[in-house]
Amino acid sequence: MNAPMPTILHLVQSNTLSGLVQSEIERSILSGELRVGERINESGLATRFGTSRGPVREALRGLQECGLVRSEKNRGVFVREISITEADQTYDVREALDELIGRRLAQSITVKQLEALHALLADMDAATAGHDIARYHALNLQFHDALVEFVGNARLSECYRRLTKELLLFRLRGLQDGGGFGVSNAEHKEIVMAIASRDPARAGATLRAHAADSRARMHKALDTGA
Repeated sequence: MNAPMPTILHLVQSNTLSGLVQSEIERSILSGELRVGERINESGLATRFGTSRGPVREALRGLQECGLVRSEKNRGVFVREISITEADQTYDVREALDELIGRRLAQSITVKQLEALHALLADMDAATAGHDIARYHALNLQFHDALVEFVGNARLSECYRRLTKELLLFRLRGLQDGGGFGVSNAEHKEIVMAIASRDPARAGATLRAHAADSRARMHKALDTGA
């Protein structure tokens, strides 16, 4: 007997569930709970989330597309480790995109959007004062996500977020071991000031310099850990 075709409701429920599972697995990877190179246990995740393995597999396919996991035939799915060469190549593209984001925002930023950025800066100040690297890291992601979101270009947002996800583990290590997140936060304040100046060249250059400094922190952290 043939299995019944899935209804639209079933498809929506499955897609929504796999999206939630993907977000939670991504959080586990970025927090370091799932370590670079670690094999991902589908059955264990299904039990943890109280679901079948189907949504977990779908979530892992999404994470593979994002570059956070890799699949090996007959071995399973592993948290992806990108090489320093790959990271540098990604930073080449990120620096160019950050400059574009800065230029566009200097031309279009609203008062409400600037207020939102200042609120994030205040929260990052608090995380820095409390030496809360995990909180700061999360706010750092929110800050850059807000910048690209405020540009209002869906294709730019999609491209930028995919690139930056591949760098997240390197960026966290750079914050911890590559010069301190207080330095990073000072750069964020300079970014907001440059955008608020309405000067596209200044804003673009400031954001590009921040990406270059983030790359330098990554290299410093790797040298420190060698």
